[in-house]
Parts: sequence; structure tokens; C-alpha cells
Amino acid sequence: MALSPLAIDELAETVLACVCAALDEAATEVEGHPGCPDCRRCVVPGLPAWDGCEDPCTGQAGGQLSVNVTRVYPSTTTGFPQQDQTVRDARNCQPPPVTAVELVITVLRCAPGPTEEGCPPGCAELREAARILHVDSLTVYNALLCCLPHTAPQGRRGRRFVLGQQRTVGPQGGCVGIEQTVTVALPPCQPCTEVTV
Repeated sequence: MALSPLAIDELAETVLACVCAALDEAATEVEGHPGCPDCRRCVVPGLPAWDGCEDPCTGQAGGQLSVNVTRVYPSTTTGFPQQDQTVRDARNCQPPPVTAVELVITVLRCAPGPTEEGCPPGCAELREAARILHVDSLTVYNALLCCLPHTAPQGRRGRRFVLGQQRTVGPQGGCVGIEQTVTVALPPCQPCTEVTV
């Protein structure tokens, strides 16, 4: 069995949609929370560039939400998320029963900076930025726990995944935010085709 060529891309888009919907819901529950960024929410190749965390002049929700893949590796049904170390050759060329995909979800917001006179930001500004960061942190965490299991195309138990660590990133370049890792199991879903060399 082989994986669909779009399996990773579809997973990344699904995670992006889950997190964005949860951030928008948080904005309805928490006064002053900016919700899902309006103009910078995307699946990105490699590490995301920190170039979209300012609040746009259009009044849209500022910040940046991105999902990127950090690694893909073979695993086993019983040992997921550990890496499968099985040696494969011409006689043992079956793909692993599980392919693990590690994703990173990044949410960036504006970080309070010094004034034009060089004074540090005030405690009220720092407190508000911290509150937004804390809401983003648990919103992303809850989005993965509550939404991701129900995105499996088939199966009663839902999609299998392991939440990794979440860490605060920044402030740097006017941005501060969170990075959350998650490792998701992709079961094989298509028959292999013969490849001639």
C-alpha cells in the first residue's frame, strides 16, 4: 500500500483550518482577542518567515498563522510515534504500516516595542500581549485535541496523533507567539504501482 501524493498537503490544510476556526471562536469568547489572522494564514514550505505580524491598516485581525512540515518518517502500528528502523530491500519493500508526519503550528502576534523616545513598553501593553499569547496557546492546544481526531477520512477511532511541546517564540523583530508541534499518523491508502527502472 502507498500513500496518496496529497496526504501530507491535505493534512496540513486540515490542521490550518481547525486552528483558524478555534482562534475565531476564541475571539467571540474572549473580549479583545484578535481571532484568526485575516491576511496571513497559510501552509508554508519549511520554516515560516516572520513577516506578517503587524496589524494591517485595513482593520483586519493582525498576526500570522502558519503550518509547516518538519519531518516525515516510517513508524509502526503498535510503536507510533517511534521511528521504524526496519531494513528494506528488494525482498522486503513493503511500505511501513504508518507514516508519521511532524507538523509545527506557529501563531505570531505584534510584540510591544519601545516608544520613539526609546522607553520600554508599559506594563499594560505587556500584560495585554501576554493575555493574547496565553489565549492563543490554549486555543491551539484545544483545537488539536478536539478537531484533529475527527478529521480522519475513515475509521471509528479517528486520526491518531501525539501532541509535542509548545513553546513561546520571540519577542523578535516585533513579533511574539507560540510554536506547537504535533505528530500525526498517516495510514497507507492506495495500492502500490510497479515502478520500472
